[in-house]
Amino acid sequence: MIRVALADDQAMIRAGLRMVLETEPDLQVVAEAADGADALAVTRRLQPDVVLLDIAMPRLDGLAAARRIAALPAPPRIIMLTTFDSDENLYAALRAGASGFLLKVSPPEQLVAAIRVVAGGAALLDPAVTTRVIAAFAHQPAPQPPPELGQLTPRELDVLRLLARGLSNSEIADRLTLGEATVKTHVARVLMKLALRDRVQAVVYAYENGVVRVGA
Repeated sequence: MIRVALADDQAMIRAGLRMVLETEPDLQVVAEAADGADALAVTRRLQPDVVLLDIAMPRLDGLAAARRIAALPAPPRIIMLTTFDSDENLYAALRAGASGFLLKVSPPEQLVAAIRVVAGGAALLDPAVTTRVIAAFAHQPAPQPPPELGQLTPRELDVLRLLARGLSNSEIADRLTLGEATVKTHVARVLMKLALRDRVQAVVYAYENGVVRVGA
């Protein structure tokens, strides 16, 4: 059973999310919160597996709540629910510790799938959100490579570059003519060596530190 907490300042949205999730036999809504401060409190108290956070909330917004939740001793996975045409802090939310992003207009089955994906330890970005986040790096000057990149082998760098482009393990395997299990091992080593939590952080790291550049 995947235990989920919902945080959104609009009661109707919370009710709609609960209705969708409670039809699934493996999902259980254990708490609701109307702002980020309440979301942090219920997460500390109930320790859900996944927290759905709206970015724009009163008292403590979703970004601040995500940072504080991600800093807990045994943090849950975080999915940010965003309104594509108004949220301007998606990159900041990635750095805050979110493992998934979904647009509020996404179909219910996509939300359910996202919860299962992040609960299983993977990461998920809505393609439209990915495009927007990557575009944020388009006009930034190339940074100096950080020293920890020297820990990666040439093959691990190849894997990181392709991972940052949004390729799955199977697609990376095809591109590099490797077995999928080998790619999975390379990804795990990249995350370990760079002290990254998941693939979402790896994407941010790669663009932030010039491993890949938009349009390259």
